Amino acid sequence: MRNFILLSLVLTVTSGCAVLDRMKSGDAASAPASGRATAESVPVAIAPAPVLGAGRTAAALDTTSEAQKQAALAAPAASGERQLGKVSVSLGSPAEPGIWLRSALVSAPGKGRVVTASGQSVAVDLLPGQGAAQLSLPAFVALGLSLTALPEVTVFAN
Repeated sequence: MRNFILLSLVLTVTSGCAVLDRMKSGDAASAPASGRATAESVPVAIAPAPVLGAGRTAAALDTTSEAQKQAALAAPAASGERQLGKVSVSLGSPAEPGIWLRSALVSAPGKGRVVTASGQSVAVDLLPGQGAAQLSLPAFVALGLSLTALPEVTVFAN
């Protein structure tokens, strides 16, 4: 009985070595006899995903006109506007045109204004959102904010 167990163990180890040798060589002849392909017998080409605006500046991605920016910056505080709260904002998708803020503070689309800690303000379209608040690229640029910053702004609704 002891000889049988020893013989089984030796055969198991040597058959495992053959499998390891086939895995190392990686040639098509070592593919399993069942006809199924293994991860090593099938070449896979993975193309990198395109990056929106790769190699382009923020100014090149900003599609708002200078007149639109000036009008948004010059918009006075509307009478009867109400403060919705303060929120830290991240840069929203550069592919979405316009001057907008998307936040969970907003329950329905409308017009409003955001004010930075330094007192600069810009008129924005308020959009309902979930999670982290986002401010459009043109709004970041108009307010002179760093695109990598997470500034806190006060949100007002008209």
